[in-house]
Amino acid sequence: MPLGADYELGVRAMPVGELRGRESSLWRYREVLPIAPEAAVRLTEGWTPLVRAGERLWIKDEARNPTGSFKARGLALAVSVARALGARALVAPSAGNAAGALAAYGTAAGLPVTVAMPEDTPRPFVEECRHYGARVELCPGTIADCGRWLRAHGPRDAFDVSTLREPYRIEGKKTMAYELYEQFDGQLPDVILYPTGGGTGLVGMWKAFNEMERLGWLRAGQRPRLVSVQAAGCAPVVKAFAAGARATEPWPDPHTAAYGLRVPSPIGGFVCLRALAETGGTAVAIDESAIAPAAQALAARTGVDVCPEGGAAAAALPLLRERGFLREADRVVLFNTGTGLKYR
Repeated sequence: MPLGADYELGVRAMPVGELRGRESSLWRYREVLPIAPEAAVRLTEGWTPLVRAGERLWIKDEARNPTGSFKARGLALAVSVARALGARALVAPSAGNAAGALAAYGTAAGLPVTVAMPEDTPRPFVEECRHYGARVELCPGTIADCGRWLRAHGPRDAFDVSTLREPYRIEGKKTMAYELYEQFDGQLPDVILYPTGGGTGLVGMWKAFNEMERLGWLRAGQRPRLVSVQAAGCAPVVKAFAAGARATEPWPDPHTAAYGLRVPSPIGGFVCLRALAETGGTAVAIDESAIAPAAQALAARTGVDVCPEGGAAAAALPLLRERGFLREADRVVLFNTGTGLKYR
């Protein structure tokens, strides 16, 4: 069962007007974070740019984070709290970007890190972890197999910061929604397209919307419609959503070159489904053959270094228009969750 953190919030807890002049990082939202900025492990994470990509289309470019992906947000919080609670070592399975972020923040915290990654993970991800001094184990299979390997063979005294096995990675990811609120001048977009593997980004933003209502920033019904984008070769959330199910089922024989989407058994799959349902959202699977061309086309048009996962989100746009989900007046944000350089 995923763990979560909650706060006592009211309309005076974090007045939006007081944010002006604060530092340009996720730590500007200190009232809704589980640890004080002064006690945190920090590498200038968050406050990534919103890049216009069309008349009513924007890219939230998470590649600008430390270690080149949105994973820096979650691991900044997870490592900070783990250190504060006395952790002596850290472990996690990863399809790529989370391992690099954990290695970097673990080193900054002075804690040894062990990561397990699928053996076919692109070498730049592996070498990045070793560059930061982490121990890397390459395992046959998927991220789920890597998690099993760590539980059986990983260091006994290490704290597991796997997706949703501790409550604080979500706390870092939710700041993406707070940033969108400020970047849209006190509003939010109509639709958010989010590449979904483990689902912490999607769940984190959904959590932030709940908090914004309690803070008095939003009225009921003002939330964006969330879209979970997955690869057709690994789409447990899409399958469950289409079936009207309340929980995901393990995806057999997962395959996609968008490695961040190759998560066959997301522990928070049922929370993703709830977030989609409560925001009037949807889920869409993208054919593998469409992902790389969409990433390249978006990069060539905008100058943003689009990763395969971001390419999947871009490829979802025409499908959603054809299905009538996207309206002409909708303001749409798609997330580029990391740099494409590590895939080359």
